[in-house]
Amino acid sequence: MRKLQTAAYFLIVLVLGALVMKEGSFILVPLVWGVFFAFALNPLAVWFEKKSIPRGMSIVLSIFLISSAVLGIFYLLLNQMVGLIRDIPEIGANLQSKLELYSEELSFLIGGDGVDSDHKTEFWSIVRPENINQTLFSTGKSLTLAGIIPLYIFLLLYYKDFFGEFLVQISKEKKEDVLAWVRDSGLVIQSYLIGMIRVTFIVSVLSGLFFFSIGVKYFLLFAAFIAIMNLIPYVGVVISSFFAILYVFLTFDTLFFPLLTFFVLWGIQLLENNIITPLVVGAKVQVNALAVILAILLGGWLWGVSGMVLFIPLVGVLKITLSRSERLHPFAYLLGDQIPVEEESENFVKILARKLRRKEKVNRSGEKT
Repeated sequence: MRKLQTAAYFLIVLVLGALVMKEGSFILVPLVWGVFFAFALNPLAVWFEKKSIPRGMSIVLSIFLISSAVLGIFYLLLNQMVGLIRDIPEIGANLQSKLELYSEELSFLIGGDGVDSDHKTEFWSIVRPENINQTLFSTGKSLTLAGIIPLYIFLLLYYKDFFGEFLVQISKEKKEDVLAWVRDSGLVIQSYLIGMIRVTFIVSVLSGLFFFSIGVKYFLLFAAFIAIMNLIPYVGVVISSFFAILYVFLTFDTLFFPLLTFFVLWGIQLLENNIITPLVVGAKVQVNALAVILAILLGGWLWGVSGMVLFIPLVGVLKITLSRSERLHPFAYLLGDQIPVEEESENFVKILARKLRRKEKVNRSGEKT
């Protein structure tokens, strides 16, 4: 009966937690991003502090340097994006002409009469006026979230000792254990974020060199798009590759370059998954593929694209937290990526059996007394 009651409480807390996370995403998403970037910027801020610069000024300098680099890259990409938008009518005309050409060839092969021009979809029909308000609202919301994240970063870094002491006071564990958990969690977040930034840079350089070599006009924009979408595992690379290949298909008169783009992007993805990411990011997160996929799906459902990126290191932090509890350690093992060999699994079973025998002896001795 007690186990059933515990399970019911657990499900209630789980459902309520999911509702709070989903409904409070407007507050929680920038806060979690702020926590992550605070961990990533902490070494730089500490370095400035060691140069006898006050903590507040050190944090401001760290945020300013990183923000300047990001804004510079954004400015370059914005110029290319404006040029691409100007070329949309020409691209739409190319799309329509290619659709007509291939539909006529297909109808000739199958013996049909082709596609009636009256029933062809115009390119601009996908842009509906009623969607403009929604787009402007989403853009304003994103800008608001992006603007408040630096404030969160500053406050979290400035009061980091205060938050550390709060965790020590609220926790029943020793101060050393709490600080070790904070340190390990910070290392997971730092290694994941910094590693993914490096991977993003490498993928963008490789993609940009390829697009530049074949003469793509907006090679910087597509290289950055592919690299940023690569942060969303499994899904992002498919979406970004589709649009890149489609653009190459519409701007070149031969099928050779779209096919070449497909194979090159596929090769870059294989290189990134099997060589670049293991070497650059390392094995700090140590979460198995099933847990990663579930984290992506759950994060996408709760927080959209941000959740798909954030939930992977969050699962790593959850694994560290669970591993510090003897009762919850099996769940940490379930999230991990260590596949036991037969001898190790047998030893684990033996150790578990010994613990159960000891527990039974303790219970029997307690009943006798």
